[in-house]
Amino acid sequence: MNSPPIPPTAINSRGHPTEFEEIIQEKSQNFVGREFVFTAINNFLHRHNQGYFTIIGAPGSGKSAILAKYVTNNPQVIYYNAELEGQNRADEFLINICTQLINQYSLHYTSLPDNATEGSWFFSSLLQQISDELEPDQKLIITIDGLNCIDRNSQPPGTNLFYLPRYLPDKVYFLLTRRPFLREKSGLLIEMPSQSLDLADYPEQNRQDIQAYIQNYLTPLPYEVRGEQDYSPPLVGEGLGERSNLKSWLSNHQINEQEFCVDAKQLAVRHHLTTLSENNFMYLNQVISAIPSLRDATRSLLPRRGTVSFANAENFYPQPFWYNQLPPGLEAYYQQHLHKMIPPEQGTKYSIDVLNVLIQQQKAISVDALAQPAAGIAQIIDTDEYEVEEVLENWLEFLQQQRIASETHYSLYHSNFRDWLGRQAFKTL
Repeated sequence: MNSPPIPPTAINSRGHPTEFEEIIQEKSQNFVGREFVFTAINNFLHRHNQGYFTIIGAPGSGKSAILAKYVTNNPQVIYYNAELEGQNRADEFLINICTQLINQYSLHYTSLPDNATEGSWFFSSLLQQISDELEPDQKLIITIDGLNCIDRNSQPPGTNLFYLPRYLPDKVYFLLTRRPFLREKSGLLIEMPSQSLDLADYPEQNRQDIQAYIQNYLTPLPYEVRGEQDYSPPLVGEGLGERSNLKSWLSNHQINEQEFCVDAKQLAVRHHLTTLSENNFMYLNQVISAIPSLRDATRSLLPRRGTVSFANAENFYPQPFWYNQLPPGLEAYYQQHLHKMIPPEQGTKYSIDVLNVLIQQQKAISVDALAQPAAGIAQIIDTDEYEVEEVLENWLEFLQQQRIASETHYSLYHSNFRDWLGRQAFKTL
């Protein structure tokens, strides 16, 4: 069976595939901060001749936005998104990424070899060809967003995720994002320089960026006058954008902008948005997007292919912060989490019981990380600690872990997610 010919128009003028360009633009909208991440990336690129750099973060922590912004600022970088529907298989990755490399570097191939998706041989061959032709100051950087979404059943056990090469030629780098995972179950065996940056290790920088993100919406939009009409640049979605919406909403409810961002004691509500966000950009974006516009009654957010559908949330928060009422997009996001944690066809008594314990805990529950890793929860639900440990390992991407002395404390990654789960009325199977 012949491989499909390489489409000459598969990339846009900036070099990114058209199927990914929409997500790049969407994720990089209204981007602020994250300088500590970009500094770490640049330091890694300057220290090493090749290698893997991985950004790790909980759902909604801004990983995809960081990668999209990096690609936007560096259009020569190769981009792939494993979170999009149909793009989480190894064969799809190899076809797409090899096509990008051939087109961008004008390699002499009209189609991919028939067995190009059978392992990394052809992919590695292209990397070596490109490396040999790069100028001394040039680098080939390949970014992959959402490594945790890869379908491991699409390739033989024991192979690297997406057949990523164990060895890299000079001046070739991979920039990856993924949710938290067990190191021994990374799915990658590499013998190259590597570095991981866990966003959870930078709480103060994250908080500062959250506050800058809020302030960005409060800053008046620039405009220019053309004839008798004013034109404001579009932000997320259409209309006047969430910046104007938020300023009008705060003014209408007599909430001071500075207090809204920083000073919790002076707010008319229980907690300010900065604290409630828990450094989670998805939560913050969805709540801000749900604040009604007082100037434009028809604002809507268009659904994006392969992403959570951001439904029109007009008048969703007619009064200051009804926090137990979730924006539709955030609820859909949490529903995706639950489906992955407990697939309908794979639910077990242990998983339901463990989830109920995590929901009921207002604080993280401690476990003995040395002799009995899951004994705390196991005693509560009266089951074998190893059954509990297996469940927790499968849920690491949705959990926070805190190491205190010899104990590990587990909790769900966001209290709002925990509260939403608590309203689902789980029952033991």
